[in-house]
Amino acid sequence: MHIEHVAVYVNDLERARTFFETYFDVTSNDQYHNPTTSFRSYFLTFDSGARLELMTRPDMDDLEKPINRTGYAHIAVSVGSKEAVNELTARLKNDGYQVISGPRTTGDGYYESCVAAIEGNQIEITV
Repeated sequence: MHIEHVAVYVNDLERARTFFETYFDVTSNDQYHNPTTSFRSYFLTFDSGARLELMTRPDMDDLEKPINRTGYAHIAVSVGSKEAVNELTARLKNDGYQVISGPRTTGDGYYESCVAAIEGNQIEITV
């Protein structure tokens, strides 16, 4: 078994898609739109074949996303090397995204950083 995809609701679907295309070199499908519910989505595919579904609809609650909360914590993306973690983290910081932690080696041996990226959702960048 494997996880087929992970889905995230966002307010600004185009901005979220552009973020992942810009920083993580994903490929997007054409936008799906259900005119009955106003639901819209994109499936983004990483080089590994992993997929992320970005979704939106007009009738969502947009609750605060504190760092320490229950539920999904982050999406982790492997970029292949410590140097790539450092470079992408610096690029995101220079582009105005908040670096929450790292780059660093964690107590369980991961080399990573964590960035508050799309609408407060955390992206972990790891080897």
